Amino acid sequence: MKYAMWPLLVTLLLAPLATLAEGRAAAPACNGSQGYFEAFGGRRTFILRPDWLAATKARGASDLVQAAAWKQLFAKADAALTGATYSVVDKTRTPPSGDKHDYMSMGPYWWPDPKQPNGEPYIRRDGEVNPERNGDAFDATRMDRMGAAVEALSLAYYFSEDKRYALRAAELVRAWFLAPVTRMNPNLSFAQAVPGRTAGRAEGVLDTLRLTRVVEGIGLIAPSETLSRQELAALERWFTDYTTWMMTSVNGREEREADNNHGLWYDHQLVHFALFARRDDIAREVIEQVATGRFEKQIEPDGKLPRELKRTRAYHYTIYALQAATGLAGLSACVNVNLWQTPGATRLEAALSYIAPYVGREREFPYPDLKPGPDEGSFELFSRAAWAYGDVKYQRAARVLAEYNPTSLIQLTIARP
Repeated sequence: MKYAMWPLLVTLLLAPLATLAEGRAAAPACNGSQGYFEAFGGRRTFILRPDWLAATKARGASDLVQAAAWKQLFAKADAALTGATYSVVDKTRTPPSGDKHDYMSMGPYWWPDPKQPNGEPYIRRDGEVNPERNGDAFDATRMDRMGAAVEALSLAYYFSEDKRYALRAAELVRAWFLAPVTRMNPNLSFAQAVPGRTAGRAEGVLDTLRLTRVVEGIGLIAPSETLSRQELAALERWFTDYTTWMMTSVNGREEREADNNHGLWYDHQLVHFALFARRDDIAREVIEQVATGRFEKQIEPDGKLPRELKRTRAYHYTIYALQAATGLAGLSACVNVNLWQTPGATRLEAALSYIAPYVGREREFPYPDLKPGPDEGSFELFSRAAWAYGDVKYQRAARVLAEYNPTSLIQLTIARP
């Protein structure tokens, strides 16, 4: 009898790997600026894969693994239905331009100098966020909350098909990007300012990473037709103008030259926004230089990222940089490139192999980190790596991190490996 059980046991042991291989083989096509439109019922997404979301939707709220994340998502979406409507004009400070439609934020790690009467110029304390940044005087928290609300509402609409969620998501998008009285100007000239030092910095370009959630959300609610064709065209123009600002402004050009996680996230944003703006040429040009221009320059052959290891949160910033790198690898499929497998991408896999053994024992990482831990960024990173490479060590890492992040949206947006 016990020998008769072996075929079943082998099947159960190999099932996760078979599912993984099947998922990789059956990956839907992302076709340039159309994204997953054809495979996703007219939803023009670029990061959210239709097969993964369809699997989540089919399992629903009763699935034990995703139940907590499902409950959390709908709690956020329900709160957003009656929550605030966000706008850059609501900040209490006025940017140096005199126009409240210009986004404004403060560098996170800058603090008043106790040796100066008014605290200026501020001084840097790497890894320690000044709560002043998150107040009503600036837009960073406001943008973050808007992006999170649109993300929750659009996913709730997709999973439930309740149009109320799409209607509310569309309202938030209109207020932030389109309505003349409340819209944000498409620039970050005054992002991550430092009191007493500068009105805005190149590092501020990182702030619009929050808008990637909005781009995907706009795609998810498309079947609801809660945004008109004219509004969708206006949104594409907004992101056209913003990508132009990224490529031509002083701050944007300086951020492009960053040789750490900032440079990787610059490329990630530019590719994503360019695809949404239907600028396939820009997206392809950026993607084609990533392996040699980013991976080979920022990642050592042994997988270490020396510029991130110098930080006071070395583990966190290594993960953060690799999130951008793997995100770019995912987006590369939209321009018919495979950054996971190109020759220069061996550095990317080396980095993933270097960091993977520390999952679940982050405090053993041999570089300093103020707050080491199995966070959501790690969960996303290794979930994507498991699907891309079909490697057991990444699959195991993703499963460990899933246990630490039961309410994370990653439980719903990336199919379990």
